[in-house]
Amino acid sequence: MRRLFPHKLHKLSEGRKMFVSVMVIFVVYAAIFIIFEDYDRKYIQPFNEASDWHMLFFSLVVMVGLAVLLLRYARLMDRRISRQQTLKEGMMRRELTQNIAHELKTPVASILGYTDTILDNPGMDAETRQQFIVRTNAQAKRLTALLQDISILNRMDYATDNIIKERVDVSQIVAEITDETSIAVAQHQMTMRNCLPQSIIINGNASLVYSIFRNLVDNAVNYAGKGTTIEMTAEDLGSQWHFCFSDNGRGIDEQHLPRIFERFYRIDKGRSRELGGTGLGLAIVKNAVIYHGGTISISSKPSAGLRYDFTLRKKS
Repeated sequence: MRRLFPHKLHKLSEGRKMFVSVMVIFVVYAAIFIIFEDYDRKYIQPFNEASDWHMLFFSLVVMVGLAVLLLRYARLMDRRISRQQTLKEGMMRRELTQNIAHELKTPVASILGYTDTILDNPGMDAETRQQFIVRTNAQAKRLTALLQDISILNRMDYATDNIIKERVDVSQIVAEITDETSIAVAQHQMTMRNCLPQSIIINGNASLVYSIFRNLVDNAVNYAGKGTTIEMTAEDLGSQWHFCFSDNGRGIDEQHLPRIFERFYRIDKGRSRELGGTGLGLAIVKNAVIYHGGTISISSKPSAGLRYDFTLRKKS
C-alpha cells in the first residue's frame, strides 16, 4: 500500500491508514468473488442471473457496514494515540524544562556571585578583579553555548520547515573544523586524520552538518585523552554517505551507550561542566543526522576508544 500511494498514506493518521488498507483488501476480494463466482468462472461474464445482482447488493451492504465500523474504530484509535503522544510530549517537556533550569542555574549563580563580589568590594585590587571578570566571562560564554544548543534542538523539534536546505560541501566543512580545532588538538597532543574524500556533496543544512562534526570533534578533544588519534572516513553508498568517526582514546563503559544521545546525559557530570560542556552536543548530533535522513550508532570499549557510524542522505 505504501509503495502504491506513498504521498497519500504518509499524510494519513495511523487509524486512517488501517481503514484504507482493510477497505482496499475487502473491495478487491469482493470484486473477485462477485465476478468469478467463488472462482468457478474461468473468464469474466456479464450478470445474467438475479443471484449475481443479489450477491453484488449484499457485498455493497457488507462493505458499507464494515466501512462505518472501521472508520469509527480508526477514529478511536487516533484519539488514543493522540492522547498517548500528548502525555509523552508533556512528560518530555517537563523533564526538559527541569534539566534546562538546572543547567542554567550554575552559570547564572556563578555570574551573580562574581559580579556581586566585585560590586561589594570597590577597593578590590586590580589582579583579583581581573580574575573575577575572566571567570564571569567564561560562565557567560557557557551560558551562551547552552542557549545556542537549546535553540538548535528547538528548531529541529518544532520548526523543521524553517530550516533552509541547500547544496552542502561536507568535505569543506570538515576541513574548516579541522583547521579551527588544530590548536586544541595540538594542546592535547592529539592527532587528527581527516580521510574524507574531496567534494562530498549533499542537499541539507550547512549549519546542522557543521554541528554534527564539530560536536564529535569537541567531544573527542575533551574526553578521549592525551595522545589520542582521531580519524574520519566516508564511503559512498549510492543514495547516501556512510561516515565513520573514531578515536583510540579511553572510551566509555558499555552501560552508558544506550543513553549517550539523551539530552543532558553526562557520564562524568563534574568534569563535563568543568570543560564547559552543555550536555546537548550528542543530542544535537543525533537529531541533525536524523533530519538529514540518516541513522547513527556508537560502539566503545574501555581504553579502546569510541566509534560513531552514521549516514547522511545525498538528497534529504
